Amino acid sequence: MKIELGKFNTLRVTKEVEFGLYLDGGDEGEVLLPKRYVPEDARIGDELPVFLYLDNEERLTATTQTPLAQVGDFACLEAAWVNQYGAFLHWGPMKDLFVPFAEQKLKMEVGKKYIVHVHLDDESYRIVASAKVERYLSRETPPYCPDEKVQILVQQKTDLGFKAIVDNQYGGLLYENQLFQPLHTGDRLTAYIKQVREDGKIDLMLQPQGVKRFADFAHTLLHYLQAHDGHTPLNDKSPAEEIYAAFGVSKKTFKQGVGDLYKKRLIRLDGEGIWLVGANKHSNH
Repeated sequence: MKIELGKFNTLRVTKEVEFGLYLDGGDEGEVLLPKRYVPEDARIGDELPVFLYLDNEERLTATTQTPLAQVGDFACLEAAWVNQYGAFLHWGPMKDLFVPFAEQKLKMEVGKKYIVHVHLDDESYRIVASAKVERYLSRETPPYCPDEKVQILVQQKTDLGFKAIVDNQYGGLLYENQLFQPLHTGDRLTAYIKQVREDGKIDLMLQPQGVKRFADFAHTLLHYLQAHDGHTPLNDKSPAEEIYAAFGVSKKTFKQGVGDLYKKRLIRLDGEGIWLVGANKHSNH
């Protein structure tokens, strides 16, 4: 059995001692799960999912607590302290995660958050992190189709918009002129593939493209009006922020959804907003 450092492994309990449990680490021998992490009902012979890391004495140690990132992950972590060797990032329950100076883009400062990649150092076999995340992104052509749903980690603001890491693997870009909500480094969001370019870079959107989106929103708006006495004070002159706060869509999608319902003669528009046809203007809204 080969164990994986910096990840969750399922290990069998072999021995109970005063200060915790010993687990079968295969070729690595016994692994201690300290008492404070032992589940109440754990018994010898049980298989436990545990996260494996090296303690301050470089001993292989197990915990049942979940770190903020595992080996192979990109994550946004806060610098807890800095010394002459590098920075140490708050990583959840374990001892802080080391970023050598050579792996920092800018000198890290305590209290600030950074996007990093977590991996094993080839020489020391320690779990470390690097802020030079580009080198850890996949070089393979992303296997996506337009409108496919993906999970993204917002990386950094650029002149064009925001760089993002797609599905913990690829680099992508959200264009500034297509954003209708504030974004921040470290945000995790659902996004959609706009296109995979010939150079393998991914253009992203925060909404699916095309007719389906407008039809979906027209449907949403109709249900909203039915549930709110047939009225909303919003209209196509309303600020984009107010529209997004109410419906989670861009102003463009809102206007096309409204247009769709208007053409079908399901709504009427006036200075007080949008009304369902047949709704009583003087009912309580």
